[in-house]
Amino acid sequence: MSKFIDRVVLHVRAGKGGHGCASVLREKFKPLGGPNGGNGGNGGDVILEVDPNVHTLLDFHFHPHAKAGNGKPGEGSNRDGKQGEPLLLKVPDGTVVVDKDGMIVADLVGAGNQYIAARGGRGGLGNASLASKARKAPGFALLGEDGDERELVLELKSVADVGLVGFPSAGKSSLVSVLSAAKPKIADYPFTTLVPNLGVVASGDTTFTVADVPGLIPGASEGRGLGLDFLRHLERCAVLAHVVDCATLEPGRDPVSDVDALEAELAAYKPALSADADLGDLADRPRVVILNKADVPDAAELADMVTSEFTARGWPVFVISAVSRAGLRPLTFALAEMVLQYREDHPKAAPKRPIIRPIAVDETGFSVIADPQEPGGFIVRGTRPERWVRQTQFDNAEAVGFLADRLARLGVEDELVKQGAVPGAPVTIGHVTFEWEPQISAGVDMVPTGRGTDIRLEQSDRIGAAERKHASRVRRGLVKEDEE
Repeated sequence: MSKFIDRVVLHVRAGKGGHGCASVLREKFKPLGGPNGGNGGNGGDVILEVDPNVHTLLDFHFHPHAKAGNGKPGEGSNRDGKQGEPLLLKVPDGTVVVDKDGMIVADLVGAGNQYIAARGGRGGLGNASLASKARKAPGFALLGEDGDERELVLELKSVADVGLVGFPSAGKSSLVSVLSAAKPKIADYPFTTLVPNLGVVASGDTTFTVADVPGLIPGASEGRGLGLDFLRHLERCAVLAHVVDCATLEPGRDPVSDVDALEAELAAYKPALSADADLGDLADRPRVVILNKADVPDAAELADMVTSEFTARGWPVFVISAVSRAGLRPLTFALAEMVLQYREDHPKAAPKRPIIRPIAVDETGFSVIADPQEPGGFIVRGTRPERWVRQTQFDNAEAVGFLADRLARLGVEDELVKQGAVPGAPVTIGHVTFEWEPQISAGVDMVPTGRGTDIRLEQSDRIGAAERKHASRVRRGLVKEDEE
């Protein structure tokens, strides 16, 4: 038996970036031919995409963890690592993505619409990419970064033009079954319908969708019954139709009181802000009243008595019978006209163009604040310095020197001096805390050390020149090959 799931908690983890490779070209007579380590591949993204053929979040209910592929590490001979495989997750039209703080981060409406739920980590640079005039043969590479890891809530809000609202057993599912080709479960006991049923209705040249929303009773907006679970399925509806049971025998109930009770719940329910925020609250949507079960004689009389009550509110009233199908044709045309009018009054907004905001020239990209937990300590925050720390091999002295050079060029040491940092002060960047040893001349009486230089290159040049000279003398017969 299939299940309808419209709310799930999804744990997503993007792929890790591959580590860069520290490799050196080896050739005869050239013991250090230069760096040739390739870059690591980027980790794969986790992507949510709207698929019209998916109608429930059932797959995520049974498989709540999703992980993309990791990037491969770089290799020698300038071979870059393979990119991690992205993970594409299909979601129904109308899926809303909420983060752990309760903020809506994506509202996925329309086939093919995508949202990157978790971005893959960057691959680390190999030593070939790190070579420069000052550092011709780096003996290190950068580490790959971890991908994003997030916990998201997916909520499905049905994309229907007409929402049928009514007490249990009012005939909503029966009406959907006769207006469309949908075949919902129908029985004579309350709460037969436990999931929204969606049907497609054709009226002349107009095609629209209709959905019945179950579980609405007084107190639904506060969580009674099933109302709080399914009220959100009305948020995207253009027209709300009250389906009233005119043949009910329950004491204290009549068509007018039923509609008033549900109107109070609709007014109390506040939709979350989303891409459909321009639709307004549910209280602002067009209304129509459908007096059902007119095939029962007493019900037909009651429908005639209350019709004037609803027309006085400006709401169209239709007396129908879902069993005998009486009155369905004028109802169908009226709903189609109301849907068309609503579409004209609320045209779909064009996709927003991305806005590119260039970073200011003097934007440093970091900040330095006093550490509240460590007297005399400082915390450096910023995307670049924190990323550089994650990419550093701290068991490699040359890699640590390279990190220090980058932080100095960014201006971190200058800012620490301005903030009053002294040698040995604890400085925290990301997950690493170290004792600060200033290495620049700005504000302090110290001589730059030339960090990051590599004397191996000079040594290799001398050794290579000597070996080439010896080989030349062997070829000319001046010395034997085993003689120095």
